[in-house]
Amino acid sequence: MKTNKVKFKNKNGEELMGYLELPHNQDPHNFVLFAHCFTCNKNFFAAKNISRSLASAGYGVLRFDFTGLGESEGDFSDTNFSGNIQDLVAAAEFLKEEHQAPGLLVGHSLGGAAVLYAAKQIASVKAVATVAAPSTIKHVEGLLRSNIDEIEKSGKASVNIGGRPFEVKKQFLDDIREHDLSSYLSDLKRALLILHSPQDRIVGIKNAEELYVAAKHPKSFISLDGASHLMEAEEDAVYAGNTIATWAQKYLQIEEKTLPESQSDVVANLGSTGYTTQMKAGKHHFTADEPVKAGGNDYGPTPYQLVSAGLAACTSMTLHMYARRKKWPLENVETHVSYSREHASDCDNCEDKAAKLDTFKREIQIKGDLDEKQKKRLLEIADKCPVHKSLTSKNQIPTFLKS
Repeated sequence: MKTNKVKFKNKNGEELMGYLELPHNQDPHNFVLFAHCFTCNKNFFAAKNISRSLASAGYGVLRFDFTGLGESEGDFSDTNFSGNIQDLVAAAEFLKEEHQAPGLLVGHSLGGAAVLYAAKQIASVKAVATVAAPSTIKHVEGLLRSNIDEIEKSGKASVNIGGRPFEVKKQFLDDIREHDLSSYLSDLKRALLILHSPQDRIVGIKNAEELYVAAKHPKSFISLDGASHLMEAEEDAVYAGNTIATWAQKYLQIEEKTLPESQSDVVANLGSTGYTTQMKAGKHHFTADEPVKAGGNDYGPTPYQLVSAGLAACTSMTLHMYARRKKWPLENVETHVSYSREHASDCDNCEDKAAKLDTFKREIQIKGDLDEKQKKRLLEIADKCPVHKSLTSKNQIPTFLKS
């Protein structure tokens, strides 16, 4: 996937920083907003790995730092839960203006609660997924319990969360106490997926049950068995991301790719814009494209890269076929091919000094207990590769218009 750093402003004009994860081989079919956990940032395990899993499934995903956290401007002590919700609304507006309005919101821990509230304020949202989310916003008070009295009495306190100090003001407590998530969920009117680990020691599995009971259908639950609350293990976050990607397809509009069908061995289908071409070779579908500098999107190999790939594959296969027939101990063949147009180094008719030849430079790496005579013979056999013969012989390409 491709990762682009982006910035946008919140309702107070402060600059928020984020990363936009994009698929490497297509335009995103939908955009997603990801909300990180309380006092976390866009680079935490869950935020990064879940976002990248979604991007691999064709989604564009924006993960960003809430106000006062990470690289974003603002003072954390002046923020509250309502501010997180407004940051999500600002992020959605940024996506709408620059790319496409988000159809899916994903939130981790308290970020899960935030996306549930933000969903109603973002008209484009069709589905919401929470990971290890609390069923009540007051759950955060548990993280602050040793400092509650000081916050109530002095109006603020320095709180240690995850080994890092944060100043929390009384307005933060007042704000979270005003949010009743259970009653709010009954009128969500979006598809909901709840993911939670039975082993979560920070936000217990009971929270998932309470969220599920409070929500109306369509709603689903997935157990993240064995995962920790922060989703440190990459495989747990990737599983969550892949599950969300598949589940959300039912509720989002995803345009189906035109997969060409033909009686020919190969067919290429290209629409009226760009150069991204849908390919079918035998039973296999893939994409070809041109580089960005040539006006393409670089979502697939270029035509000459495909030709070079055919030569490389045929060479490796041919050498193995020969060595197996001879019962030689050939372990591995790695064929490197690069294409260019070069002046002919030797030719019978060189009147045109500007003439260039198509050149496929081939390097072969052989592994195995082979003597020099065997290696030399394999180098000769490389020229017997059928694709090599086709490229170096006189060819014809009869072409007709197909009705």
